[in-house]
Amino acid sequence: MSENCADGATCGSCSSSESCSAEDKQKREEEVLQARLTNIKHRLVVMSGKGGVGKSTVAVSLAVSLAQKGHKVGLLDADIHGPNIPKMLGLDNKRLQASEGGIIPEPAMENLSVVSMAFLLDNPDNPVVWRGPLKHTVIRQFVADVQWGELDYLIIDLPPGTGDEPLSVAQVVKPMDGSIIVTTPQEVALLDSRKSVVFSQQIEVPVIGIVENMSGFNCPHCGKAIDLFKQGGGRKAAEDLKVPFLGAVPLDPQVVVQGDAGKPFVTAFPETAAAAAFAEITAKVEAAVKAKDK
Repeated sequence: MSENCADGATCGSCSSSESCSAEDKQKREEEVLQARLTNIKHRLVVMSGKGGVGKSTVAVSLAVSLAQKGHKVGLLDADIHGPNIPKMLGLDNKRLQASEGGIIPEPAMENLSVVSMAFLLDNPDNPVVWRGPLKHTVIRQFVADVQWGELDYLIIDLPPGTGDEPLSVAQVVKPMDGSIIVTTPQEVALLDSRKSVVFSQQIEVPVIGIVENMSGFNCPHCGKAIDLFKQGGGRKAAEDLKVPFLGAVPLDPQVVVQGDAGKPFVTAFPETAAAAAFAEITAKVEAAVKAKDK
């Protein structure tokens, strides 16, 4: 005999009104999530196979560059254990606010808003000691419960590797327009970046392309190019794996200085070779997304 559900309807598939209520709640949450995603035209993830390759710098530079071009951009810091996007944008003392409509993302500049785990920590030195299910829940909330509004782009900065967070993002934010893989030229980084390309393909997220960061350094005294970490490894990996190569970004000390100061490098030093490389990468990402739309 069927039981009465919470809304007064009858259901023969469950044994109690409590289970029906749980199913109804899950359904409502999914509807809210899909409503948020409907307002986001393009969803991109920035990922790397290992840490220390400047992935967050690429994510911030891409988001800022798109915002400067008039696009409405959201930047989601999905690195639960090491959230540093707010620091790089001068937002490290901010806290998330909420209203009846949900969580309010923190504005970083015109056309750019940010959500990060860092906004929820009372002390930046406090570690987040969570297992996979908790991380999945908060990533889902950072999409479904945030008032992102109408966005042209949602840029998601993932932690290094191919673990819980990338999988959760792929499950929550779908369909995804593509992934941007960040590497440095040396072999150790390239080995892991190749895994990221294959991982992205396995979870059916198109690879927009590979970015080779820290690619060479121009001596400020003599102007001679120095290959501190080699050059060309990212391009070769892209050729081997048959994915696009988006560009090579040379080392520039001001990238570190401005990041620590909370000022986007691409706005502070737009005339440098590194900023020009980021502009080229941004243009290629836009072109790839437009081609996908067509």
